[in-house]
Amino acid sequence: MNIHPIRTQQDYEQALREASAYFDNEPDPDTPDGDCFEILTTLIAAYESKHFPIGLPDPVEAIKFRMEQGGLTIKDLVPSIGQANRVYEVLNRKRGLTIEMIRKLHRNLGIPAESLIG
Repeated sequence: MNIHPIRTQQDYEQALREASAYFDNEPDPDTPDGDCFEILTTLIAAYESKHFPIGLPDPVEAIKFRMEQGGLTIKDLVPSIGQANRVYEVLNRKRGLTIEMIRKLHRNLGIPAESLIG
């Protein structure tokens, strides 16, 4: 095993090439190849989180994603946001979310509060 820290873009690309060989035929854990694959993916993930951070989604986009994911309609948002006209206002960015709406969306629909705070 010839693994070293990923410090540069070139190191990153090399690690991706090495790890990609394992994706088609993933090795068993607790084997030399399995250990190598696990170490490579851990190093790659650490490099990506540092150099390519993914920000939190826009609150409205988080709601729309949850709607799409769960096959939800405007009616399904009424208990969390208010009457249908209020739901449309929020989804069209004419009205912001209140703390109470954020709490209800998180509790009722499982949308992470961090995504709703924006």
